[in-house]
Amino acid sequence: MHQTYRTTCLIVDDVEENLIALEALLQRDGLEILKAQSGFEALELLLKHDDVALALLDVQMPEMNGFELAELIRGSERTRHIPLIFMTAGSREQNWQFRGYESGAVDFLYKPIDPHMLTNKAGVFFELHQRKQALAHELRERTEALRINELFMAVLSHDLRTPVQSIMAAATVLQRQPTAETVALMAGRMLRTSQRVGRMIEDLLDVTRIRQAGGLALHLAPASMRSLVQRTMDEMQTSHPNRSVEPALQGDLEGTWDGERLCQVITNLLGNAFHHGSTDQPVRLTVDGTSLCKVTFAVSNGGTIAPELVPHLFTAFRGREREPGRHQGLGLGLFIVHQIVQAHQGRIDVESQNGTTQFRVELPRHVEPAGRRAVQ
Repeated sequence: MHQTYRTTCLIVDDVEENLIALEALLQRDGLEILKAQSGFEALELLLKHDDVALALLDVQMPEMNGFELAELIRGSERTRHIPLIFMTAGSREQNWQFRGYESGAVDFLYKPIDPHMLTNKAGVFFELHQRKQALAHELRERTEALRINELFMAVLSHDLRTPVQSIMAAATVLQRQPTAETVALMAGRMLRTSQRVGRMIEDLLDVTRIRQAGGLALHLAPASMRSLVQRTMDEMQTSHPNRSVEPALQGDLEGTWDGERLCQVITNLLGNAFHHGSTDQPVRLTVDGTSLCKVTFAVSNGGTIAPELVPHLFTAFRGREREPGRHQGLGLGLFIVHQIVQAHQGRIDVESQNGTTQFRVELPRHVEPAGRRAVQ
């Protein structure tokens, strides 16, 4: 689908009537027009808006004329790229046109300005700016796709190779020492490792679905958050027998969701709390269904996240650097959690301060079926 980008145009004229007329002439969908009655006002606007597609400058203005303003615009790294068109009611014999081009203008118009000529000239610059934005967006997408592809290769060459080698080693031991005790020990190791590989593969498949299909498919049905939480806690207790969760549930916990996907969300958040939280503080899970239209749940644990990491928590393959002696997974768990919550038209926030970290999820009580939901 073609994406429309917002375009900004700056008009500078000391006569308010001229500003109103030019605004009416240039106005179109997707265009934001900034108006200034002096060079100083124009500079203030440019400090707030650094992506202006075109600036129309009146030459004859008190205190700071158009040429002086143009020199300041051209002298700043943030604004020197902005195309400038001068407008003047002065005589052509004053040689202002030559001075205007010397100041960096792309065109010079004399008043009264031909409306058709102005709109055509401005339209060219607006279209060029939108193409520039589209190319920049495409470059970012391609760069991100390349990064993801490289990380996929890293996963295949490192993260999956390690557990496969562990399974092969266990199988070799079974071939050489088939005692009952060894069989039970190695079989348990192979089962746990295989389950870990399975989770990795499912995460990679989810990322592929998100990238290729634009989102995750939801299978919506009536569900009980109470049942989903209990089921997830039972499963987590099996895989983390030395860690406990303190649940607190209140209100009406019935709704319309994808139960399997929400179990995945709760599992990832609890697992994240177990792996990264302080072991001397409990993991708490609170679920609140007292609101008529929404259900919220939060997972909190001891310990804080470095502030510089918080903006990237929901990015795919975050935290690829390994801490010695600590398994950290693929860096996909929170990314997938974020995508599932968005597919449910909900939101997820994180707060990490004063020795505590909390992930809070807010979901509408009833998600309307809409096929495959697009997520960013």
